[in-house]
Amino acid sequence: MKLAKSLYFQILCAVVLGVVVGHFWAQQAVALKPLGDAFIKLVKMMIAPVVFCTIVTGIAGMTDKRSLGRLMSKTLLLFLGLTIVSLIIGLAAVYLFKPGVGMNIDPATLSTEGLTQFTASAAKLGVVDFFMHIIPDTFMGAFNKGEVLPVLFIAVLSGFALSSMGEKGKPVLDVLEAASAMVFRIFGYLMRFAPVGAFGALAFTVGQYGVTSLGSLAKLIGTLYIACAFFVLVVLGGICRAHGFSLWKLLRYFREEFLVVLGTSSTEPVLPRMLEKLEKLGCKKGVVGLVLPTGYSFNLDGTAIYLSLAAVFIAQACNIDLSLGQVVTMLAIMLLSSKGAAGVTGSGFVALASTLTVIHDIPLAGLALLIGIDRFMSEARALTSLASNAVATVVVSISENACDKQILLSRLNGEPVVEPAPAAVGPDATWVAKPSHHG
Repeated sequence: MKLAKSLYFQILCAVVLGVVVGHFWAQQAVALKPLGDAFIKLVKMMIAPVVFCTIVTGIAGMTDKRSLGRLMSKTLLLFLGLTIVSLIIGLAAVYLFKPGVGMNIDPATLSTEGLTQFTASAAKLGVVDFFMHIIPDTFMGAFNKGEVLPVLFIAVLSGFALSSMGEKGKPVLDVLEAASAMVFRIFGYLMRFAPVGAFGALAFTVGQYGVTSLGSLAKLIGTLYIACAFFVLVVLGGICRAHGFSLWKLLRYFREEFLVVLGTSSTEPVLPRMLEKLEKLGCKKGVVGLVLPTGYSFNLDGTAIYLSLAAVFIAQACNIDLSLGQVVTMLAIMLLSSKGAAGVTGSGFVALASTLTVIHDIPLAGLALLIGIDRFMSEARALTSLASNAVATVVVSISENACDKQILLSRLNGEPVVEPAPAAVGPDATWVAKPSHHG
């Protein structure tokens, strides 16, 4: 049966089965946690080589290196704009629905047990520390932890170096092209275990925390999901329409990746596959290789919505009235803390702890209200951020004339596509990013 062989169908069944097992056999479900952890570890070990090979070969394929500066400037400005909009949407949602009003919580009565690991991570976050962390201790050290930004940094340097070497660099580029094909093939093998990983992760989540734990804070969770849905459908949908493609069709194209993220509450396992599928949409490798990994650290829109919403929720629950100045200061700090927590486990919660540590207007103990349900909100954060990064990559590619619109629309419509001939790599490559007329 063709449907049964579909990865999308297999993951969907695994997600449903995970919820059922977690709800009815909670004790056994908690023991399934290693299944999800193992899958995430398997995929994370491939992220560094995939990102490195993709970016190096992509930059080497650009004949106009000056376009790189414009590309990065445009990308970071788009990410900044989306983050600001996300923070405002989270703020508007929490003031509109008022999920914390009436709880009348005394911060002194809240238990801070279990918060130590998050506050410890938050204490290490800072602007200088964040940028220093981008520079690895050694060239090979960038690959040790599998973090995106250090690998991105050395990949950009390597791409420029090989491109400037001309014919002398071609043998190395040939090796990297072959290595890229190899790591994507390995990743294809690993993705066959995605249903098992999604099943184990979701079964553990439901078994550990229980669906019933959602009851007392259901309004907060509902508010977050509504805010995220508004951002995706209205903001991202409007951006897609303005650039001539359908948001719904793009989300459908990445449906398997969204299900993996739903099951694992992490966007990292799908990064290599997202890179591959965005290239198949007609987006040039060099643009995809730079925009998407950068978005994983600088475009966490789901986290941004959560930060402003959760912070004001704690204030509402503790009967704390925030002035306009306090709110503006809080949002400014969140612009930085949402980036600084990238790559940290439980990044949304850590970023919130980092923010509350700095502003002091909202009690840090209020995090205790969220720790039990944070896992259920992490899915919304991850799904929203993934959707935003997918849209941003396509939009930047279009704006840089680095996307074949015909291939893009054909793929999204499910129509057959004639594969283009492999792009040339090296100083004689034909693609040149051109100035955009789309902004």
